[in-house]
Amino acid sequence: MQETNFWSDLKKAQEVAQEEKFLKERLSKYNDFSGRIEDAKVFIELIKEEEDKSSLSDLLSEVNNLKNGIESFKVEVLLSGEYDRNNAIITLHTGVGGTDAQDWTEMLLRMYTRWAEKKGYKVETMDLLPGDEAGIKSVTLKITGDFAYGYLKAEKGIHRLVRISPFNANGKRQTSFASLEVLPELTEGQDIEIRPEDLRVDTFRASGAGGQYVNKTESAIRITHLPTGIVVQCQNERSQHSNRETALKMLKSKLAELKEAAHKEKIEDLTGELKDMGWGSQIRSYIFHPYNLVKDHRTGAETSNLGAVMDGDIDLFINEYLKQKQ
Repeated sequence: MQETNFWSDLKKAQEVAQEEKFLKERLSKYNDFSGRIEDAKVFIELIKEEEDKSSLSDLLSEVNNLKNGIESFKVEVLLSGEYDRNNAIITLHTGVGGTDAQDWTEMLLRMYTRWAEKKGYKVETMDLLPGDEAGIKSVTLKITGDFAYGYLKAEKGIHRLVRISPFNANGKRQTSFASLEVLPELTEGQDIEIRPEDLRVDTFRASGAGGQYVNKTESAIRITHLPTGIVVQCQNERSQHSNRETALKMLKSKLAELKEAAHKEKIEDLTGELKDMGWGSQIRSYIFHPYNLVKDHRTGAETSNLGAVMDGDIDLFINEYLKQKQ
């Protein structure tokens, strides 16, 4: 950055400046933890010398805070994949379970929104399809913030709900399912080329809330990638052009993830049988009845604090999954 011609290539300079900011923040965290550990050691010696038992609770509190902070930092350092630092695009889809499943999908939407807000991330709704009676059938969100994709990739899969159905007059227990798809939002340097002849673009009227103007114009866009059968759509903007750009970004993200998962060098090598890659049986169960329990079936991590989880406290599951993968 000290070179005289550093800013002559603005795009490259901004990338380097962003990298420098990232490294400084990481080093700052490391130095902060190192300093606090040394302070704690000194504190321990003072307590020993003065036999000051009244200060033990303060010491234990700081040690516990250090332990939790360092565990989170360890996970952050492990996020070294090509897309881990990127923003994330997540899509929730209703599975088996009728109205209950649509309500469950909306509950998960709230859970992930709360989690993102606690992280200081920005949340934007890109596409939303309301349910017939309650809840939602599907929703696509863009989560903006450092490592959003790195963390949220741990959540991809099927989420299972067990509870007494509020929509069943007989008060029976019901099992419902919803799926979460997670994609990285590609940066300019990660952009991929798609052949125009491989795309089919359809326009349609936006559904749900949005005002009379949105609903009366065919501003919503649906793009199909013909070789793989992948379909994306966007209807959050009034402008057809804006929706097309957003949908195209989503498609590129899906294809990039598929290309990486299938170990293909070119997008052209992807075929239709790969379009459902990554989907499988449930990754986690949320049990509301006959007891409270949330259990991740991949790592065995579990908690009975169901209320906190539904309020966005899901770092336990994310961290355990990432540590296991590494």
